[in-house]
Amino acid sequence: QALAYDRYVAICHPLHYPVIMNPRFCCLLVLVSFFVSLLESQVHSWIALQLTCFKDVEISNFFCDPSQLLKLACSDTSTNNIVMYFVGAIFGGIPVSGIFFSYTRILSSILTVPSSGGKYKAFSTCGSHLAIVCLFYGTSLGVYLNSAISHSPRKDAVASVVLHGGHPMLNPSSAV
Repeated sequence: QALAYDRYVAICHPLHYPVIMNPRFCCLLVLVSFFVSLLESQVHSWIALQLTCFKDVEISNFFCDPSQLLKLACSDTSTNNIVMYFVGAIFGGIPVSGIFFSYTRILSSILTVPSSGGKYKAFSTCGSHLAIVCLFYGTSLGVYLNSAISHSPRKDAVASVVLHGGHPMLNPSSAV
């Protein structure tokens, strides 16, 4: 979301860019991103710590996903599922809405540019980030919704490889 805001400021307010995106504000964006991800991971850890016993100890993925831990628990996990999906909706929905807002403003600003060269430059500036965002959030949604609907270890593994390895390989300097 920070990169989407950066692109928004660069395209919609280019003359104010150095003032708005000063080093102090950039550090603040990094810290907020770090602490929000830390908070989300702590919520998932708290959910996992509430589980009492496990039916099986084999996890068919290369990372420990909370939804897979909930499937292995012996106790009733309906409340944990509700909390997990609510937290996922909050921590996923807010960034997606911010990115969507930024790119709608960027698109409306680009459409007012008279030259086709200027439009192309603005679209090329945002295109790679938008592709990475779609890949990241699309596979995230696929992994979490697929784990809730059906259980296919092979599909889960492929989707999680794309989720955690796909976008860094396509654009190693991007930060979603």
